Amino acid sequence: MSAPKLQTAVVGATGYSGFELACLLYHHPHLRPPVLLQRDSSGDEERFLQDFYPRISGNGSLPLEPFSWTRLAEKGVDLLFLATPHEISREWVPEALRRGLRVVDLSGAWRLKCPQHRQVYRFKDADPDEAAKADSFAVYGLPELHEKDIRDAQLVANPGCYATSIILALAPLVKTSLIALEHGVVCDSKSGVSGAGKEPTSRTHFVEVADNLSAYSVFEHRHTGEIIEQLGLAAPQLTFTPHLLPIPRGILSTIYARLRSPEGARDTEACLRDFYRGKSWVRVFPSTKLPQIQFSLHTNFCDIGACVSPDGERLVLVSCLDNLRKGAAGQAVQNMNLMYGWNEKEGLN
Repeated sequence: MSAPKLQTAVVGATGYSGFELACLLYHHPHLRPPVLLQRDSSGDEERFLQDFYPRISGNGSLPLEPFSWTRLAEKGVDLLFLATPHEISREWVPEALRRGLRVVDLSGAWRLKCPQHRQVYRFKDADPDEAAKADSFAVYGLPELHEKDIRDAQLVANPGCYATSIILALAPLVKTSLIALEHGVVCDSKSGVSGAGKEPTSRTHFVEVADNLSAYSVFEHRHTGEIIEQLGLAAPQLTFTPHLLPIPRGILSTIYARLRSPEGARDTEACLRDFYRGKSWVRVFPSTKLPQIQFSLHTNFCDIGACVSPDGERLVLVSCLDNLRKGAAGQAVQNMNLMYGWNEKEGLN
Protein backbone atom coordinates (compact mmCIF):
# COMPACT_ATOMS: atom_id res chain seq x y z
CA MET A 1 0.00 0.00 0.00
CA SER A 2 1.47 3.34 -1.05
CA ALA A 3 1.92 6.16 1.43
CA PRO A 4 -0.72 8.94 1.35
CA LYS A 5 0.28 11.91 -0.73
CA LEU A 6 1.22 15.20 0.90
CA GLN A 7 -1.10 18.21 0.65
CA THR A 8 0.69 21.48 -0.06
CA ALA A 9 -0.59 25.01 -0.51
CA VAL A 10 0.98 27.98 -2.28
CA VAL A 11 0.22 31.60 -1.51
CA GLY A 12 1.44 33.83 -4.32
CA ALA A 13 1.21 31.52 -7.33
CA THR A 14 0.55 34.46 -9.66
CA GLY A 15 4.09 35.81 -9.23
CA TYR A 16 7.00 34.47 -11.27
CA SER A 17 8.53 32.33 -8.53
CA GLY A 18 5.12 31.24 -7.23
CA PHE A 19 3.98 30.17 -10.68
CA GLU A 20 7.19 28.23 -11.24
CA LEU A 21 6.65 26.55 -7.88
CA ALA A 22 3.02 25.66 -8.58
CA CYS A 23 4.01 24.01 -11.87
CA LEU A 24 6.66 21.90 -10.13
CA LEU A 25 4.29 20.85 -7.36
CA TYR A 26 1.59 19.77 -9.81
CA HIS A 27 3.99 17.25 -11.33
CA HIS A 28 5.62 16.01 -8.11
CA PRO A 29 5.03 12.26 -7.62
CA HIS A 30 4.49 12.45 -3.83
CA LEU A 31 1.97 15.30 -3.81
CA ARG A 32 -1.69 15.87 -4.25
CA PRO A 33 -2.47 18.89 -6.47
CA PRO A 34 -1.48 21.99 -4.50
CA VAL A 35 -4.07 24.37 -3.11
CA LEU A 36 -3.48 27.77 -4.72
CA LEU A 37 -4.42 30.69 -2.51
CA GLN A 38 -4.78 34.39 -3.20
CA ARG A 39 -3.45 36.81 -0.62
CA ASP A 40 -5.81 39.53 -1.85
CA SER A 41 -9.13 38.44 -3.31
CA SER A 42 -11.79 41.05 -3.87
CA GLY A 43 -15.41 40.27 -4.63
CA ASP A 44 -16.90 36.92 -5.44
CA GLU A 45 -15.35 36.51 -8.90
CA GLU A 46 -13.72 33.11 -9.30
CA ARG A 47 -10.17 33.33 -10.62
CA PHE A 48 -7.90 30.74 -12.14
CA LEU A 49 -4.15 30.56 -12.60
CA GLN A 50 -4.80 30.44 -16.36
CA ASP A 51 -6.15 34.01 -16.11
CA PHE A 52 -2.62 35.15 -15.28
CA TYR A 53 -0.69 32.61 -17.38
CA PRO A 54 -2.78 31.77 -20.48
CA ARG A 55 -0.05 29.49 -21.82
CA ILE A 56 -1.17 26.77 -19.40
CA SER A 57 -4.76 26.86 -20.67
CA GLY A 58 -6.03 23.42 -21.60
CA ASN A 59 -4.46 21.72 -18.58
CA GLY A 60 -7.63 21.64 -16.51
CA SER A 61 -8.92 24.30 -14.13
CA LEU A 62 -6.41 25.62 -11.59
CA PRO A 63 -8.56 27.70 -9.23
CA LEU A 64 -7.18 30.46 -7.03
CA GLU A 65 -8.98 30.39 -3.70
CA PRO A 66 -9.22 33.14 -1.08
CA PHE A 67 -6.68 32.69 1.69
CA SER A 68 -7.87 31.83 5.20
CA TRP A 69 -6.53 29.68 8.01
CA THR A 70 -9.86 27.86 8.07
CA ARG A 71 -9.50 26.96 4.41
CA LEU A 72 -6.02 25.53 5.02
CA ALA A 73 -7.44 23.31 7.75
CA GLU A 74 -10.40 22.22 5.61
CA LYS A 75 -8.07 21.25 2.78
CA GLY A 76 -5.83 19.25 5.11
CA VAL A 77 -2.72 21.24 4.20
CA ASP A 78 0.50 19.85 5.68
CA LEU A 79 3.07 22.19 4.12
CA LEU A 80 2.57 25.86 3.30
CA PHE A 81 4.70 27.64 0.69
CA LEU A 82 4.73 31.42 0.96
CA ALA A 83 5.71 33.27 -2.22
CA THR A 84 4.59 36.51 -0.66
CA PRO A 85 6.11 39.92 0.11
CA HIS A 86 8.53 39.87 3.04
CA GLU A 87 6.25 41.73 5.41
CA ILE A 88 3.34 39.33 4.76
CA SER A 89 5.52 36.28 5.47
CA ARG A 90 6.79 37.98 8.60
CA GLU A 91 3.18 38.44 9.78
CA TRP A 92 1.79 35.02 8.83
CA VAL A 93 4.52 32.56 9.74
CA PRO A 94 4.11 32.74 13.55
CA GLU A 95 0.42 31.87 13.14
CA ALA A 96 1.24 29.02 10.75
CA LEU A 97 3.69 27.57 13.27
CA ARG A 98 1.12 27.83 16.06
CA ARG A 99 -1.26 25.83 13.88
CA GLY A 100 1.30 23.05 13.41
CA LEU A 101 2.00 23.72 9.74
CA ARG A 102 5.43 23.31 8.22
CA VAL A 103 6.45 26.29 6.12
CA VAL A 104 8.84 26.98 3.27
CA ASP A 105 9.07 30.75 2.87
CA LEU A 106 10.45 32.14 -0.39
CA SER A 107 10.72 35.70 0.90
CA GLY A 108 13.54 37.23 2.90
CA ALA A 109 11.49 37.42 6.10
CA TRP A 110 13.31 34.68 8.04
CA ARG A 111 16.71 34.28 6.35
CA LEU A 112 18.76 36.52 8.60
CA LYS A 113 19.81 35.90 12.19
CA CYS A 114 21.71 39.12 12.84
CA PRO A 115 19.37 42.03 13.74
CA GLN A 116 21.76 44.46 12.08
CA HIS A 117 21.44 42.64 8.75
CA ARG A 118 17.67 42.29 9.15
CA GLN A 119 17.28 46.07 9.39
CA VAL A 120 17.40 46.28 5.60
CA TYR A 121 13.81 44.95 5.54
CA ARG A 122 12.51 47.48 8.13
CA PHE A 123 10.17 44.92 9.68
CA LYS A 124 7.63 46.17 12.21
CA ASP A 125 6.54 43.04 14.06
CA ALA A 126 3.15 43.28 15.77
CA ASP A 127 4.41 40.83 18.41
CA PRO A 128 8.22 40.99 18.67
CA ASP A 129 8.34 38.01 21.05
CA GLU A 130 6.43 35.77 18.62
CA ALA A 131 8.64 36.94 15.76
CA ALA A 132 11.77 36.20 17.78
CA LYS A 133 10.43 32.72 18.54
CA ALA A 134 9.80 32.07 14.85
CA ASP A 135 13.29 33.39 14.05
CA SER A 136 14.72 30.78 16.41
CA PHE A 137 12.95 28.02 14.45
CA ALA A 138 14.01 29.23 11.00
CA VAL A 139 16.58 27.16 9.10
CA TYR A 140 18.42 28.71 6.17
CA GLY A 141 17.33 26.49 3.31
CA LEU A 142 20.54 25.90 1.39
CA PRO A 143 20.50 22.08 1.18
CA GLU A 144 24.15 21.71 0.24
CA LEU A 145 25.15 23.35 3.54
CA HIS A 146 22.27 22.61 5.94
CA GLU A 147 20.77 19.29 4.88
CA LYS A 148 20.53 17.84 8.40
CA ASP A 149 18.80 20.88 9.90
CA ILE A 150 16.39 21.18 6.97
CA ARG A 151 15.19 17.59 7.43
CA ASP A 152 13.80 18.38 10.89
CA ALA A 153 12.77 21.99 10.28
CA GLN A 154 9.31 23.38 10.79
CA LEU A 155 10.26 26.65 9.07
CA VAL A 156 12.68 26.80 6.13
CA ALA A 157 13.80 30.19 4.85
CA ASN A 158 14.47 29.72 1.15
CA PRO A 159 17.70 31.58 0.24
CA GLY A 160 17.96 34.54 -2.09
CA CYS A 161 18.96 33.87 -5.69
CA TYR A 162 22.12 35.99 -5.75
CA ALA A 163 23.10 34.66 -2.33
CA THR A 164 22.73 31.05 -3.51
CA SER A 165 25.04 31.58 -6.47
CA ILE A 166 27.73 33.26 -4.36
CA ILE A 167 27.57 31.13 -1.20
CA LEU A 168 27.75 27.84 -3.09
CA ALA A 169 30.77 29.02 -5.07
CA LEU A 170 32.69 30.32 -2.06
CA ALA A 171 31.71 27.99 0.80
CA PRO A 172 34.14 25.13 0.04
CA LEU A 173 37.09 27.50 -0.36
CA VAL A 174 36.26 29.52 2.74
CA LYS A 175 35.82 26.40 4.87
CA THR A 176 39.20 25.01 3.79
CA SER A 177 40.91 28.42 4.20
CA LEU A 178 42.18 28.41 0.62
CA ILE A 179 41.04 32.02 0.23
CA ALA A 180 42.86 34.90 1.94
CA LEU A 181 39.79 36.71 3.25
CA GLU A 182 41.87 39.56 4.63
CA HIS A 183 42.25 40.74 1.02
CA GLY A 184 38.48 40.81 0.55
CA VAL A 185 36.16 39.11 -1.91
CA VAL A 186 34.48 40.88 -4.82
CA CYS A 187 31.21 39.46 -6.15
CA ASP A 188 29.97 40.86 -9.46
CA SER A 189 26.53 39.37 -10.15
CA LYS A 190 24.13 39.79 -13.05
CA SER A 191 20.50 38.68 -13.13
CA GLY A 192 17.63 38.47 -15.57
CA VAL A 193 14.70 40.80 -15.00
CA SER A 194 12.38 38.18 -13.48
CA GLY A 195 14.54 38.37 -10.35
CA ALA A 196 12.98 41.77 -9.66
CA GLY A 197 9.50 40.23 -9.37
CA LYS A 198 6.36 40.58 -11.45
CA GLU A 199 5.25 44.03 -10.34
CA PRO A 200 6.62 46.50 -12.93
CA THR A 201 8.76 49.43 -11.88
CA SER A 202 10.46 52.24 -13.77
CA ARG A 203 13.76 50.35 -13.43
CA THR A 204 12.39 47.09 -14.89
CA HIS A 205 10.33 48.65 -17.70
CA PHE A 206 11.24 47.22 -21.13
CA VAL A 207 12.45 50.61 -22.35
CA GLU A 208 14.93 50.82 -19.47
CA VAL A 209 16.15 47.22 -19.59
CA ALA A 210 16.43 46.43 -23.30
CA ASP A 211 19.91 46.96 -24.79
CA ASN A 212 21.18 47.98 -21.39
CA LEU A 213 23.16 46.75 -18.37
CA SER A 214 22.87 48.52 -15.05
CA ALA A 215 24.17 48.20 -11.50
CA TYR A 216 21.78 48.73 -8.61
CA SER A 217 21.52 48.61 -4.80
CA VAL A 218 25.29 48.98 -4.48
CA PHE A 219 26.31 48.28 -0.84
CA GLU A 220 22.60 48.05 0.03
CA HIS A 221 21.26 44.85 -1.54
CA ARG A 222 19.14 42.64 0.73
CA HIS A 223 21.12 39.50 -0.08
CA THR A 224 24.37 40.96 1.30
CA GLY A 225 23.58 39.91 4.87
CA GLU A 226 22.87 36.33 3.78
CA ILE A 227 26.26 36.03 2.13
CA ILE A 228 28.07 37.48 5.15
CA GLU A 229 26.24 35.29 7.67
CA GLN A 230 26.45 32.02 5.76
CA LEU A 231 30.15 32.38 4.93
CA GLY A 232 31.15 33.83 8.30
CA LEU A 233 32.63 36.97 6.75
CA ALA A 234 33.18 40.36 8.28
CA ALA A 235 31.24 43.03 6.39
CA PRO A 236 34.38 44.81 5.05
CA GLN A 237 35.55 41.53 3.49
CA LEU A 238 32.67 41.48 0.99
CA THR A 239 31.98 43.75 -1.96
CA PHE A 240 28.80 42.63 -3.72
CA THR A 241 27.37 44.48 -6.72
CA PRO A 242 24.22 43.22 -8.49
CA HIS A 243 23.40 44.12 -12.08
CA LEU A 244 20.30 43.84 -14.26
CA LEU A 245 20.64 41.96 -17.54
CA PRO A 246 18.21 42.44 -20.46
CA ILE A 247 17.14 38.77 -20.35
CA PRO A 248 14.12 37.12 -18.69
CA ARG A 249 15.90 34.77 -16.27
CA GLY A 250 19.27 33.44 -15.12
CA ILE A 251 22.14 34.63 -12.92
CA LEU A 252 25.89 34.75 -13.53
CA SER A 253 28.14 35.68 -10.61
CA THR A 254 31.81 36.40 -11.22
CA ILE A 255 33.73 36.27 -7.94
CA TYR A 256 37.27 37.58 -7.40
CA ALA A 257 39.50 36.53 -4.50
CA ARG A 258 43.12 36.01 -3.47
CA LEU A 259 44.44 32.55 -2.68
CA ARG A 260 46.30 32.12 0.57
CA SER A 261 49.29 30.53 -1.17
CA PRO A 262 50.29 29.54 -4.72
CA GLU A 263 50.23 25.91 -3.59
CA GLY A 264 46.45 26.26 -3.14
CA ALA A 265 45.99 26.92 -6.84
CA ARG A 266 46.13 23.26 -7.80
CA ASP A 267 43.72 22.38 -4.98
CA THR A 268 40.91 24.76 -5.98
CA GLU A 269 38.99 22.60 -8.44
CA ALA A 270 39.62 19.48 -6.35
CA CYS A 271 38.26 21.29 -3.29
CA LEU A 272 35.04 22.17 -5.13
CA ARG A 273 34.62 18.64 -6.47
CA ASP A 274 35.27 17.03 -3.08
CA PHE A 275 32.86 19.35 -1.29
CA TYR A 276 30.02 18.73 -3.73
CA ARG A 277 30.60 15.05 -4.37
CA GLY A 278 27.22 13.33 -4.07
CA LYS A 279 25.31 16.63 -4.14
CA SER A 280 22.59 16.34 -6.76
CA TRP A 281 22.26 19.95 -7.83
CA VAL A 282 25.78 21.40 -8.03
CA ARG A 283 27.94 20.83 -11.10
CA VAL A 284 31.64 21.74 -11.09
CA PHE A 285 33.02 22.78 -14.47
CA PRO A 286 36.69 22.76 -15.54
CA SER A 287 38.53 26.02 -16.15
CA THR A 288 38.53 25.26 -19.87
CA LYS A 289 34.71 25.42 -20.02
CA LEU A 290 33.33 27.84 -17.49
CA PRO A 291 29.59 27.92 -16.71
CA GLN A 292 27.22 30.03 -18.76
CA ILE A 293 23.68 31.12 -17.99
CA GLN A 294 22.26 29.03 -20.82
CA PHE A 295 23.62 25.78 -19.30
CA SER A 296 21.48 26.02 -16.15
CA LEU A 297 18.31 27.66 -17.48
CA HIS A 298 15.10 25.80 -16.54
CA THR A 299 17.07 23.43 -14.29
CA ASN A 300 17.80 23.25 -10.56
CA PHE A 301 21.56 23.17 -11.07
CA CYS A 302 24.07 25.65 -9.74
CA ASP A 303 27.08 25.46 -12.04
CA ILE A 304 30.48 26.50 -10.66
CA GLY A 305 33.86 26.87 -12.35
CA ALA A 306 37.22 28.28 -11.24
CA CYS A 307 40.26 29.85 -12.92
CA VAL A 308 43.55 30.61 -11.22
CA SER A 309 46.05 33.21 -12.47
CA PRO A 310 49.44 32.00 -13.77
CA ASP A 311 51.14 33.29 -10.61
CA GLY A 312 48.81 31.13 -8.48
CA GLU A 313 47.68 34.07 -6.38
CA ARG A 314 44.40 35.28 -7.92
CA LEU A 315 41.19 33.31 -8.24
CA VAL A 316 38.14 33.90 -10.41
CA LEU A 317 34.99 31.85 -9.75
CA VAL A 318 32.02 31.77 -12.12
CA SER A 319 28.68 30.59 -10.73
CA CYS A 320 25.46 30.31 -12.75
CA LEU A 321 21.90 29.32 -11.92
CA ASP A 322 18.31 29.92 -12.94
CA ASN A 323 16.97 32.51 -10.50
CA LEU A 324 13.44 31.04 -10.67
CA ARG A 325 14.58 27.44 -10.15
CA LYS A 326 17.68 26.94 -7.97
CA GLY A 327 17.33 30.57 -6.93
CA ALA A 328 13.70 30.18 -5.81
CA ALA A 329 11.05 27.57 -6.69
CA GLY A 330 13.35 24.63 -7.48
CA GLN A 331 15.27 25.11 -4.26
CA ALA A 332 11.97 25.28 -2.37
CA VAL A 333 11.01 21.87 -3.78
CA GLN A 334 14.49 20.54 -2.99
CA ASN A 335 13.98 21.68 0.61
CA MET A 336 10.56 20.02 0.75
CA ASN A 337 12.09 16.76 -0.49
CA LEU A 338 14.56 16.83 2.39
CA MET A 339 11.86 17.74 4.93
CA TYR A 340 9.85 14.63 4.02
CA GLY A 341 12.70 12.18 3.47
CA TRP A 342 12.44 11.99 -0.32
CA ASN A 343 15.22 12.00 -2.87
CA GLU A 344 16.37 15.57 -3.56
CA LYS A 345 15.76 15.04 -7.28
CA GLU A 346 12.06 14.21 -6.92
CA GLY A 347 9.91 16.49 -9.05
CA LEU A 348 12.90 18.43 -10.36
CA ASN A 349 14.26 16.39 -13.28
